Amino acid sequence: MKLIKLDAIDSTNEFLKGLSNKEDLENFTVVTAENQTKGKGQMGAVWNSEVGKNLIMSILVKDFLSEINEIFNLNIAVATAVITALKKQNIPNLSIKWPNDILSANKKIGGILIENSIKSDGTILSIVGLGLNVNQTNFEGLPKASSLAVVVEHELNKEELLSAIVTQLEANVEESKQNPTSLRQQFVDLLFKKGEPMPFTNQKEEKFMGIIQGISPVGRLQVLLEDDSVAEFDIKEIQMLY
Repeated sequence: MKLIKLDAIDSTNEFLKGLSNKEDLENFTVVTAENQTKGKGQMGAVWNSEVGKNLIMSILVKDFLSEINEIFNLNIAVATAVITALKKQNIPNLSIKWPNDILSANKKIGGILIENSIKSDGTILSIVGLGLNVNQTNFEGLPKASSLAVVVEHELNKEELLSAIVTQLEANVEESKQNPTSLRQQFVDLLFKKGEPMPFTNQKEEKFMGIIQGISPVGRLQVLLEDDSVAEFDIKEIQMLY
């Protein structure tokens, strides 16, 4: 694992993306930063982090995805890798709030942003961005946010967490190549509020009840509706109210 440590950067994803365009980086090259001034979340949302407290990282993944319809397999490999690494730190009540939020109980402790690009030869190169709240304890104005330190009541070693997550991701990528069904089932089993009646809202801000069933082959969320039909939703088409 090649590790590039930065004090401050606008975005580790953008930095790694630019670097990968200039040179042939080894697989699973990692960029970390103590401070990120323009962190990104899903669909252009802003992600902020207290300086030096959290794990801000981006990982280059190549030679894994071969087709566009396989892209969610990387989401599955990353999210389950993070959960596995955190379980070894005795972080309780872990789940994945579809598609890419990591929760402990009902509090968000991390988020994943994956950006894919198709090269001229047809290969897919992925930049995996991960923001994990590790030792930050002040979340004023963010009632649904927390950190590992808050949950377990002591600080954790960020470098050890980084190494554990990347090592597990490498293992998950290899496992997914051999048997993608196993990791997919792990992901589904970890879905936040799976199997429970929950209120949702759609893009028109219409509220409805539904029960999360799982994910489609391309990663859409499958929700059982009150008329007993199962609807599939893409990112930002649906929001859980909790």
